[in-house]
Amino acid sequence: MFITITRDTLYRIAAAAAVCVVLAVLFWRLPADDAAQTSAEAEAAVPASVSDWGLSFQTEGQPPVGNVSADTLRQWNAFYVADTAKPTIYITFDAGFENGNTPAILDALKKHSAPACFFLVGNFIDTAPELVQRMVDEGHIVGNHTMHHPDMSKIADQASFEAELNGLSEKFEALTGKPMQKFYRPPQGKFSEENLKQAQALGYTTVFWSLAYVDWYTDNQPTDEQAYSKLLPRIHNGAIVLLHSTSSTNARILDELLTKWEQAGYTFGALTDLTQAG
Repeated sequence: MFITITRDTLYRIAAAAAVCVVLAVLFWRLPADDAAQTSAEAEAAVPASVSDWGLSFQTEGQPPVGNVSADTLRQWNAFYVADTAKPTIYITFDAGFENGNTPAILDALKKHSAPACFFLVGNFIDTAPELVQRMVDEGHIVGNHTMHHPDMSKIADQASFEAELNGLSEKFEALTGKPMQKFYRPPQGKFSEENLKQAQALGYTTVFWSLAYVDWYTDNQPTDEQAYSKLLPRIHNGAIVLLHSTSSTNARILDELLTKWEQAGYTFGALTDLTQAG
């Protein structure tokens, strides 16, 4: 039996063989991690375009959608919302400096037995040590907002990242005699996937937020009504609320705001719930 192979058939066989060789070379050149990465892992990565924390409020009274999902964040021990099955609120303050509003905020929290987390920078500890000590004495968490409040998404190496967090935690421990609890909030909500890994490597829980409003312009503060219009309808189960301690509006309304949230059926929890749940 004879098989006739034409010149065209030989060309087709040669072309197919060439394609196989190219594919084999390309596969061989892939890094091992890339070759082994599953589609689920790829979906769990923070998109390279994301460097600012963002939220989309879609349904009143329900948790917003983050520009990185809760499940994706959780793999790096990071959170923006707590247990959405429970009517518990987690109150946090970013505190870059003290301008006279923190005492009233602490008074309101004490009146309602509401624990909070104050994310401090180095300047606050230097200039208002008595308030830092009061936070500790009254059972609040003092969290790490870095030493100098830089854009952390621009910090790629572990040593520089570590210096910002360790500098702040060492300053806190020198003042209070206690180690800082390891909760970290990126300044301005700017972050990268590498930052999440860096914080996790240092034992930190990264804390974003699921509710905030524009309260940080000290010379252009919202009215009470403007604050309530954002903070009341958007509250939800498991909310991590971001407020600024420099806000005179927050200092003025906090007592009534906490009362309104209590009347709506909410209780107040500590961020330690996040890590205990894991």
